[in-house]
Amino acid sequence: MRRTLMLPAAVALLTALGLAADAQTPAPDAARNMTFFVTSIGIGRGADLGGLAGGDAHCQALASAAGAGQRTWRAYLSTQGSGAVNARDRIGTGPWQNANGVVIARSVAELHSPANAMTKQTNVDERGQLVNGRGDTPNRHDILTGSQEDGTAFSGAEDRTCRNWTYSGQDGSAMLGHHDRVGLRDDAPSRSWNTSHPSRGCSQDNLRSTGGAGLFYCFATD
Repeated sequence: MRRTLMLPAAVALLTALGLAADAQTPAPDAARNMTFFVTSIGIGRGADLGGLAGGDAHCQALASAAGAGQRTWRAYLSTQGSGAVNARDRIGTGPWQNANGVVIARSVAELHSPANAMTKQTNVDERGQLVNGRGDTPNRHDILTGSQEDGTAFSGAEDRTCRNWTYSGQDGSAMLGHHDRVGLRDDAPSRSWNTSHPSRGCSQDNLRSTGGAGLFYCFATD
């Protein structure tokens, strides 16, 4: 298995949390075949991920530590403004399966349709572990996406990406999804995996205030 380079900051974070692994250690088949996960940890700066490149590097580092670093990983994030990027256009064509071998969607169209298999039980982290949802302590079901329900970017001047994932101040906002598909209401938006409600701000404390930790979705493009 070839080694995948990780940014120094990502390596330091993983090492500090005990998640760094020897890239030469063979991984279980399910881990090697994993093409989707929810990040087990955030970058730690609220919604400031270092832009799309920083989000991608975090996905790559976590995947490498779990034994799936041979793939190319991208964060499911949209941007706004000139040259806006759609999250749905960044993640390849599918199919995608989690670390436990469960297929969550076979195509981009299925991923953004009611036919996907996105639930708390299937939206696991890179180690195949459940991510806390509503009713757990602490609740971490808010997932950064900056995306509309169909996976496209928001138009207009209203911030939905915390300045394209470069800002961690008290103002601004990022669109969040609920990985557990549970909300305060039973309507479809509240239960959406990628566009449930905007954050109250962009700092780590702002994200925690509604049940988040700066987590996001990662997809393999190959």
